[in-house]
Amino acid sequence: MRARLTPTNLTQSIVQDLGVEIVTGKYRDQVFPKEVELSQRYNAARTVTREAVKMLTSKGLLSARPRQGTRVEPEDHWNLLDPEVLRWLLERNFSLGLLIEFTQIRLSVEPGAAALAAKVATGEQRAAINSAIGRMFAAERGEDDALTSDIDFHVAVLQASGNRFYRQMREMIETALRFSIRKTNDFKGVRLASVVDHKRVADAILAGDSAEAETRMRDLIQGALDLMIKVQADQNPQR
Repeated sequence: MRARLTPTNLTQSIVQDLGVEIVTGKYRDQVFPKEVELSQRYNAARTVTREAVKMLTSKGLLSARPRQGTRVEPEDHWNLLDPEVLRWLLERNFSLGLLIEFTQIRLSVEPGAAALAAKVATGEQRAAINSAIGRMFAAERGEDDALTSDIDFHVAVLQASGNRFYRQMREMIETALRFSIRKTNDFKGVRLASVVDHKRVADAILAGDSAEAETRMRDLIQGALDLMIKVQADQNPQR
C-alpha cells in the first residue's frame, strides 16, 4: 500500500509538479488554475495548495493580483539563484546558453572564494578540501564517484572561504554543477575532469597562497567556459 503523504511532503510534491509545468511553458497561453481547481486536482486541502502557490510565488514564478487571480511571471522575474528553479530550467531542455551564463557567475565567485580560503580556512575545512581531492583521485581509479567528488571539492572551497555570501551560493552551484560537469566532460570526450588541475587549486589553498589559489581556480573555470563558448559557436556558425 502506498504511504500517505504528510501535508509537508504533499506540498513539496505539488511545488515540484507545478514548478516543472511552469518552466516548461504549460501555462504560457493558459490561466493558472485557481486554488479550488488545484485542491481537486491533487486531492489536497486548500491550505496545502495555498502553501504550494506561496512557495512558487516566493521563487518568482507566480504572482497574485486583486481581481486578476494568479498568473505565471515572465522568466526574467524567476529566481535563478533558487536551486529548484535552476534545476527545473536545466531539466526543461538542455540550454548551453544557460550553462554559459552560470559558468560566468562561477568565474566571478569561485576564484575569490579560493583566495579567501587560502587565508582563513580552518583545519577542518582544509581537510575537507584535501579529502575531496583524494576522492577525485579515487574516482580516476574507479573507486569513487567522479561527479560527486568533483562537486564536493567546489562546495568545500566555498565553505572554506569564511564568507557567508559565498557559502549561501553552495546549493545553487552544486545544483548546476550536476549538469555542467557532465556536459563539459562530454565536450572534452573524457570520463571525469582533470584531477591534476583541481589539485593545483587545492595545493595553493593548503599552502596559504591566496594569489595562486585565485589564479588556479580562475584558470580551471575559464577553461570550461572557453570550451562551452567554442561548442556554442560550432553549433551556431551563423551567429
